[in-house]
Amino acid sequence: MRARKSRSTTRSTANAHAKPATRRNVLPARLSPGMACDTAFRIIARRHLGAVIAQHDGTCRGDPDALHQIRIALTHLRTAIRFFSPMVDDALRPEVWAELKWLNSQLGMVRDLDVAIERIVAESSDELAVVAELQRWDEKRAESHRLLARALQSARYRRLVEQTSTWIESGPWSTRRSKEAIRLRRCTLADHATERLTEWERTLLKKARKLKKLDVERRHKLRLLNKRMTYSVESLADLFADGVTTKQKSILKQLRKAQRSLGQLNDDARGQALAASLNGAGIDASRGFLNRKREKKLLRKASTAYRKLDKAKPFRSSDLTPRSEPDA
Repeated sequence: MRARKSRSTTRSTANAHAKPATRRNVLPARLSPGMACDTAFRIIARRHLGAVIAQHDGTCRGDPDALHQIRIALTHLRTAIRFFSPMVDDALRPEVWAELKWLNSQLGMVRDLDVAIERIVAESSDELAVVAELQRWDEKRAESHRLLARALQSARYRRLVEQTSTWIESGPWSTRRSKEAIRLRRCTLADHATERLTEWERTLLKKARKLKKLDVERRHKLRLLNKRMTYSVESLADLFADGVTTKQKSILKQLRKAQRSLGQLNDDARGQALAASLNGAGIDASRGFLNRKREKKLLRKASTAYRKLDKAKPFRSSDLTPRSEPDA
């Protein structure tokens, strides 16, 4: 009982130490179209870094939902950094990015195993076979979670949170005095978002036209582009005017449909790779992730979503300008 209390205290202490220690400026609660990009970046990045921290303890305890949510928050944060590039591309960004990538890799292995285990259970009708097949997977999952919990309670994780928070608030990007740096910081969010979303949508749809010809690796890259676009639109929800909310929802609907299909295809590929790595124990679960009929169905769904997205009108600045909301 005493040991359990000690472990709990250690987790709480680790999480407390990982909270951003930077003194923050007061920012508006919501985004607005006329808002300067430096203010908008801080608002969005704070939200997502806060969401990462909020899921820390649950992830350490082994809660699969907390793990899923912390990965989503981390991806949102990384997407925000990409979205406001090159404004935030300073000397510290590569270091911050490398540490966020490290954290994502720590989370990824456990999440991949969670998804693969769920798939095996869902698709097997033989309970005894499931028990035998999952034993090695469960052992691997437990081992991976121990490593993840250790990483989340480490000094490196605490430094990551503190460094990222400080960089968001007052990194070199925020004080550069060149005309271009000042222009990027002062650019209105509506103008930047319109340019960025239009560019990313064009790139996404161009690559999506070749979807059925893409190999696993290039399909994975398309999925990442799709996720980047989806998360950016979600992060900008404050901006959409009442009259175009339907358009925003329609675009998100198609992006999410494509994302689900591409995500399932990626899960299949990851599950197959994991199964191959476990074959040394006499397990052959890879066949459970190889299904050509399923692959064709998922590709067809994604292709249909992209065709519908392609028919929608591109983003315009007026889409991000509510009729009656004053700029902040």
